[in-house]
Amino acid sequence: MLLSVRNLCVDFHGEDGPFRAVDGVSFDLADGERLAIMGESGCGKSSVALALMRLLEGGGVHVSADHLALDGRSLLTLDARAIRSVRGGEIAMIFQDATTALHPLIPVGAQVVEMIRAHRRLSRSAARTLALSLFQRVGIAAPERRLAAYPHELSGGMCQRVMIAMAIACRPRMLLADEPTTALDVTVQAQIMDLLLDVSAESGMAVILISHDLGVIAGAADRVAVMYAGAIVEIGPTETIYALPAHPYTRALLDTAPRVDIGVGEPLPVIPGNVAGAHALVGCQFAPRCDVAVDRCHSARPPSRRIGDRHEVACWVTTDTAGADAR
Repeated sequence: MLLSVRNLCVDFHGEDGPFRAVDGVSFDLADGERLAIMGESGCGKSSVALALMRLLEGGGVHVSADHLALDGRSLLTLDARAIRSVRGGEIAMIFQDATTALHPLIPVGAQVVEMIRAHRRLSRSAARTLALSLFQRVGIAAPERRLAAYPHELSGGMCQRVMIAMAIACRPRMLLADEPTTALDVTVQAQIMDLLLDVSAESGMAVILISHDLGVIAGAADRVAVMYAGAIVEIGPTETIYALPAHPYTRALLDTAPRVDIGVGEPLPVIPGNVAGAHALVGCQFAPRCDVAVDRCHSARPPSRRIGDRHEVACWVTTDTAGADAR
């Protein structure tokens, strides 16, 4: 197993006390596998990715886990120098907004060259040649000229391609793609996702795709983990999650997708209420917004239980209905 995560928690400490953004997340990721993490904004998706990269340490943030290992090596016990070699070298990340993730005062080519030389023993000239080939690989027009461009001189799609070039430069074993198509038009979205899938297929690179775009996830992921209020409430094969969603929150999410059979003037389905903080309730965090909640949902948090082949759900109603034989 490439990545193993058990009981990952992220706590932010502010003036109002601690806030648990990630609450006991557990999952595995195999070599070459593509796992999507979906949910509403504020569910903790990005915090999971940043915690895996060890980018949340200090500043009133506490990250803990029973087990967090890449290829059997604990990521939590690595010192500063070791974790720097892992970032970019073994685990790469595409951040939500490429235009702000790139340094505004340094040409994008120089940024890619700097990252390459930090992880590979190449001369500056050889690193620049590699950066040029990467720009060509990710479909950047006039790559020689773009190497000298600053982020503000490039479109959002071009900046995203630069981030992808930087991410794959050192042939990482795993890529964290945090909303890689946010704010891009539909055509560019498709091009970016096709590029990521091609790179994954060619190199065997595993991908964790963080998104709330149901269409993007459906076409890109082998498995889907559905997050709500910092916890994974359902995880399983993409086909199963989309065809037979077991958690009421998953069903509600899928129901909000626009459909061609909705008449003109008819309101789109919505999930009433807002995401609660992970520390706000005793029972199931989704219970106040759930239309099938029972008394137990408000008094005790449901454990994650297997209900099918590689399919797990944390829901009292679903598991009670499925029965012991489905676990």
